[in-house]
Amino acid sequence: MDTLFANLYGELHRAARRELFLRGGGLTLGATTLVHEAYLGMSARQSAAFPDRARFMAYAARAMRGLVIDHVRRRFAHKRGGQFEIMALETTVAGALPDPDSLQEISDALDELAEFEAPLAEVVDLKFFGGFSFAEIATMHGVSERTVQRQWEKARLFLHRTMSEGARPS
Repeated sequence: MDTLFANLYGELHRAARRELFLRGGGLTLGATTLVHEAYLGMSARQSAAFPDRARFMAYAARAMRGLVIDHVRRRFAHKRGGQFEIMALETTVAGALPDPDSLQEISDALDELAEFEAPLAEVVDLKFFGGFSFAEIATMHGVSERTVQRQWEKARLFLHRTMSEGARPS
């Protein structure tokens, strides 16, 4: 794992930077910190084995997803003053902050998808949280770009249905 991390550090850092940019620059988490925290979490797991680059990148994307969600949760926690919002004159960044409830809902739906069909959840992790393009994901998995696009659409439909059903009152 150390060798994979060293060889793919630049790509992981690029993916983390892109992920943080896409989530709105309001996160006080840096790309380097995100990559290093993900590595520390991954290295603490003794049973983690990565037969190829794609598995390693998927696991790293999942680890970074968890870190971003935990960071947003901590930031909005009531015991740390999350019920108060400090407003500056410029509020465009505050509007771009991810909602911790929606991130948790996405994470739960992804976990459910992983139980049902793990390759689809892996594509979502790589695309949504890792920021990889369809072509990059296809190269990692050794399949065509069109196959990855179909997996992405199938996963999106599953997540949409799962999240819509969860929003309806019982």
